[in-house]
Parts: sequence; structure tokens; C-alpha cells
Amino acid sequence: MLRIYGVILNVVGELRGVIGDIERKDPDLARQMRRAASSVALNVSEGMYSRGKNRGARYHTAMGSMRETLSCVEVGVALGYVEGIDSALLDSINRIMATLTKLTA
Repeated sequence: MLRIYGVILNVVGELRGVIGDIERKDPDLARQMRRAASSVALNVSEGMYSRGKNRGARYHTAMGSMRETLSCVEVGVALGYVEGIDSALLDSINRIMATLTKLTA
């Protein structure tokens, strides 16, 4: 199992409050964010047990979903739905994206 998988699950849990804040103002954006965050974990999990090109494809999809999740947070901040994102949470998201970038290279 990849060590980053635990970090991903932790980030998904930490985003629960942000998703809730966004949901009160924009349920559609919150739903999209919830799906994207879930997709990161699901695709990494699937990739860990895939072979060949399928493995890389799953990690690539997870990378796109992680970026989408971060974009949802950024849009939420820009629209005033949330005040910002905790720097430790942002560091964890950047760590996930860096790891997935290495896994897809």
C-alpha cells in the first residue's frame, strides 16, 4: 500500500468542514468537491492494485481530482463561502499532488 493513501484519507476527512461551509452557500459546488475528493482516494486505491498502463491512468485521474478538489476550495474562498484553507491542509494537498506527479511520470 502506498503511504500517501493515508494522507489522502486524512485530507478527505479534514475537508469535511470546508465542504460543509461551501454546502450552506452552494450545494452544487459542495457536491462536486465531495465527488472529486472521494475520487482521489478511490482512484489511488484502484491504482495500487492495477498493472501497466491502467495503474498510471488511475494515478493520473487521481491527480486531476486532487487539483479539482483544490480548485473547489479556491472558488469557495473567492466567492466568500469559506475564509481560507489551513496551511497544514494545503501542505498535505500539495504533498499528494507531488507524489501523484511522480507516480505518473
